[in-house]
Amino acid sequence: MASTPHDHPATIMVIDDHPLLRRGVRQLLEIEDDLTLIFDTGSPKEGIAQAVALDPDMLLLDLNMPEMNGLEALKQLREAGYAGRVIMYTVSDQEDDVVDALRGGADGYLLKDMEPEDMVHQLRQAAKGRMVISENLTALLAEALRNQRAAPATPSIESLTQREKEILRELAAGMSNKLIARKLDITEGTVKVHVKHLLKKLQLRSRVEAAVWAVQEGLDK
Repeated sequence: MASTPHDHPATIMVIDDHPLLRRGVRQLLEIEDDLTLIFDTGSPKEGIAQAVALDPDMLLLDLNMPEMNGLEALKQLREAGYAGRVIMYTVSDQEDDVVDALRGGADGYLLKDMEPEDMVHQLRQAAKGRMVISENLTALLAEALRNQRAAPATPSIESLTQREKEILRELAAGMSNKLIARKLDITEGTVKVHVKHLLKKLQLRSRVEAAVWAVQEGLDK
């Protein structure tokens, strides 16, 4: 068990149509002091309503469900005003699913076949505001990014201001806007503006793509 930097454990919700999986997650978290499962359901509609009502710190969301797929549920969660972290939790390691989920606003993408201790570690990282992705998906995501930006104009780090470069390095480390703002002693709104500008300059469509690109360029060192 690990201690938490907060006065209370990070709260977690699960939306997944497999009862055994939900039970497994509940049992896994019962022995942790700093992570607490407060609600789980197999119904995306019920889950969306409860996410808004309970406002958990993070939500584990299955990608493939008969009633509503995870991408649609993610969209409805954001539209309903849920601002917590949403982690896709799935068996799919297909490139399109990973890219679509992250572009859709997910804060992470974890595979269900990961070891329990790895799962707990990743949830702790997510609770700290970091983006989490199963390790074996990183190369796949980088390859997808390379393929999608095979365009005549190649993004260049030299097009960025010094502040944009600083923020890009923090994105590469998986930091949230709030944590970047705190570290650089600027407002979260200012961070958002800089992220918007650097994405445009680099011809990238999301902070996840920017983070992967920065790692490829060695800016995370």
